[in-house]
Amino acid sequence: MPAHEITARVYYDDTDAGGVVYHGNYLKFAERGRTELLRAAGFDHNSLREDPGLLFIVRHMDIDYLAPARLDDILTVKTSVKELKNASFLMNQSIFCHDVLVCSLVVTLVCVTTEIKPIRMPDILRNKMTPFLEDGKE
Repeated sequence: MPAHEITARVYYDDTDAGGVVYHGNYLKFAERGRTELLRAAGFDHNSLREDPGLLFIVRHMDIDYLAPARLDDILTVKTSVKELKNASFLMNQSIFCHDVLVCSLVVTLVCVTTEIKPIRMPDILRNKMTPFLEDGKE
């Protein structure tokens, strides 16, 4: 399956005084991409928190800023699953503006209970995330 995609407009509050997207705000666009991939897999954060009591926390992130995006630009956020592990998974994310790669991220997420204790990824979630794997298999 190709990467999951969303689009997002750059608003004034996403930018610095020069009208360029502030570096920390790329994290907001990436978070939206991860959340929408999860929705495309049939889940949302609220339902996972309620049953089976599962949350995701970011453990590690590598970010490369490659080009600026500016006020009113339309960004395309592409998200795919790089690797599924027992209690964690890695996601690749690319943010484009006018077909130019402006930011790339590799994000490690950990499955935890609502008490913030690591937990094995439930099989149903693993099965629904598998189609988003870059190579199509675990």
